[in-house]
Amino acid sequence: MHFDSRTQQALREAGLDADAVAAASDRVAELVDADADRLRAFFEPAGPYYSDMEMAHSATDRQEHATAGVEVFTHGSDLRGYLSLDGWGVPVEGGRVLRTADGSDAGSGSDAESGADGSDDEGDDAEETPVLVELSLGPTVHDRVRFARDPGEL
Repeated sequence: MHFDSRTQQALREAGLDADAVAAASDRVAELVDADADRLRAFFEPAGPYYSDMEMAHSATDRQEHATAGVEVFTHGSDLRGYLSLDGWGVPVEGGRVLRTADGSDAGSGSDAESGADGSDDEGDDAEETPVLVELSLGPTVHDRVRFARDPGEL
């Protein structure tokens, strides 16, 4: 079960039985796994990447990163990992796809939420290609940072 005890109680009070709560928990894990795959695919090609990361001594609000790579793993509703940028790195504490190539907004709130519908249609790959993602970065950055392949997407 990936819901804490308060969330489980609220779901039961909303009328869901134990099987429905378990099914919802499994669906959350599926969505997190789908987002992890999409984040890996976003960072797979060679750079450059652009971000809205605040950096000391930078005169611009958009940063260009010649290289970027992400290693993410999931456990239930958690998405964690490590982001490597231009020879340095930072822990990833969450992430989501914000916009896909078809222009649709993919996320709506949760760090691990995606717009994935669970289908395996290969014809939807272009529509599902992330163009704007957000990572919650850990120590040294401690912020949500958006990344894009095109600086205009930021």
